[in-house]
Amino acid sequence: MTDDDEAALVRAAQGGDTLAMNDLLDVLAPYVARICAPIAFASGPDAAQETLIAVFRSLRSLRDPRALRGWVRSIAVREAVRAAERDARAVPMDITDRPAAHDGELSADVRDQLARMAPAQRAVLVLRELEGLSEEQTARLLRVAPGTVKSRLHRARDTFRKAWTA
Repeated sequence: MTDDDEAALVRAAQGGDTLAMNDLLDVLAPYVARICAPIAFASGPDAAQETLIAVFRSLRSLRDPRALRGWVRSIAVREAVRAAERDARAVPMDITDRPAAHDGELSADVRDQLARMAPAQRAVLVLRELEGLSEEQTARLLRVAPGTVKSRLHRARDTFRKAWTA
């Protein structure tokens, strides 16, 4: 789907076309899941669903259809961080059961190390390393100062590096 096709779909959905809204949510679902999953982990699907609900309810407030992906990304990050913080309060993490880095399950080890980070640090790491956003873009998206992004990113990388090499 081209940017023009996506913008036309947004305009149709904003105009009340329910089929266009359905198609738009179908197009956005994988994008939203890709953002929510590494931040909210087990609650990633819930965060993605909350994001799509927010998009459904607020789409008419989007002024520029070409800004859709950035607008959706900001909602997804906010919902994923909320879900991760909710999970962190509900179940404290036990760091004594960390698997050894050499046990062959690399993706599980990486996920385990990410799970041990604070949701705010995970969000910065995901936005910078996976989404490729700049520090300024990340700061605007998370509504924090650029210096906060730098310090969270430094701590997240340092935490990951120390845990991984231990």
